[in-house]
Amino acid sequence: MFKALFYTHLISVNLFLLIYLVKTILLVANKNEALAKFTKINKVPEMIISTLFLVSGIYLLTQIGTTTLLIVKIVIVLVSIPVAIIGFKKGNKLLAVLSLLMIIAAYGLAEMNKKKIDKQTVDVAVSNTNDANYDVIKHGESVYTAYCQNCHGKGGTNGAVGSDLTTTQADEATKLAQIKNGAGSMPGFKNVLNEQEIIAVATYVESLKK
Repeated sequence: MFKALFYTHLISVNLFLLIYLVKTILLVANKNEALAKFTKINKVPEMIISTLFLVSGIYLLTQIGTTTLLIVKIVIVLVSIPVAIIGFKKGNKLLAVLSLLMIIAAYGLAEMNKKKIDKQTVDVAVSNTNDANYDVIKHGESVYTAYCQNCHGKGGTNGAVGSDLTTTQADEATKLAQIKNGAGSMPGFKNVLNEQEIIAVATYVESLKK
């Protein structure tokens, strides 16, 4: 469910941005007839895309929580919508461009928010490497639960957007590099996790393989 709505939101955001980009270009270029035609043709699709954009976004917020950047993004989007409506209704180029810039800024903030990793609390009872009963897998599981489970799912499966870690063919060196530097949409954790935490979570992920 989460993964389906995540991609629905991603697609609807890009389509929403594309529609407003085309409309703004037509307005600024004084292509009023083309703008009227484009608006008429895309009236229903735009309503559907806007609804999917808002509904999927609200759902995702209930699942991943909010950060300051995300709150700012939401405010910008909510303000940009009436600005766009007024701008296109009155043929005001300045308001139309302002609305488009606000939407682009909100998109940029969303990307920044995805890359921002907040420091999480790891169970100190299993993270003390000097403890005679220290277990690297338990330590790794604690780190995984704090940082990775939201995307990759409990036990490495059924994650929101991350890959299934129980079937990965990556070797130990690759895993360590991916955790440190990131891979694809996954950010790097080298500035958040210390060396032992990285080794521990990589060891834990290795233990998940079927």
